[in-house]
Amino acid sequence: MTRLLPTGGWLGVLFSLLALLPMPGAALAAGCFAAMARTAPALVPAAFTLAAAGEVDLTFLGHASFLIESPAGVSIVTDYNGFNRPALVPDIVTMNHAHPAHYTELVDPRVKFVLRGWDTGQGVAHHDLKYGDARVRNVPTNIRDGGGTEFGGNSIFVFEVADLCIAHLGHLHHTLAPEHLAGLGRVDVLLAPIDGAYTLSHDDMIEVIEQIKPPLLVPMHYFGPSVLQRFIDRTGNRYPVHLNPSPQVALARDTLPKATEILVLPGD
Repeated sequence: MTRLLPTGGWLGVLFSLLALLPMPGAALAAGCFAAMARTAPALVPAAFTLAAAGEVDLTFLGHASFLIESPAGVSIVTDYNGFNRPALVPDIVTMNHAHPAHYTELVDPRVKFVLRGWDTGQGVAHHDLKYGDARVRNVPTNIRDGGGTEFGGNSIFVFEVADLCIAHLGHLHHTLAPEHLAGLGRVDVLLAPIDGAYTLSHDDMIEVIEQIKPPLLVPMHYFGPSVLQRFIDRTGNRYPVHLNPSPQVALARDTLPKATEILVLPGD
């Protein structure tokens, strides 16, 4: 894997590949609700190295599934569906809603924790799991259900790892109210569905991004490069776009941009 964040254009423009070399990871602070100043990343020539202590490995498995690996080795898979999965058996899996590509009832019995993000018959889902050096919690949102609304039918899962706050929007169907933003706290890395139809329109998703203001945005759930390109075009060059050469990237708080940038991990 690499620690690359190439800079440049997208689709047809020559990428000048540069890497972000993180400083040693800081110890866990007060979590996603701490107000902390961000430092600008330093651009250095490409360095092909393993993730250092204090970094989080993020791997795009496809569709809406990511593998998150903590410095201490805790492994988490988002939108676990049984087919977009890593070679290892994760410790924790999350499922935002009972869509076929976003969940499964056939979970490997070696998975330690299965967090479902909708009402499974016991009320709106509320999770706050601490395991090893990772914390996983959710912020419930609503979802379209035929002609109506399923209240609490989707979850935004927040992963607090190595002083990074990573939020996975799941199958989000509406812009966020103040209580959602308060529940999220600080978001450093936003995993956002950009299909433009099944979740939110591109304009509404841009509004959500502006509400959250994450330093790093990782697109997902876009069904191919043409949809990704339409989303990027719709942003009107508002956010710098970077293409990572690998589905895997090492992230550290010290290398976050000051303002929102898009990091494309190949794999959808």
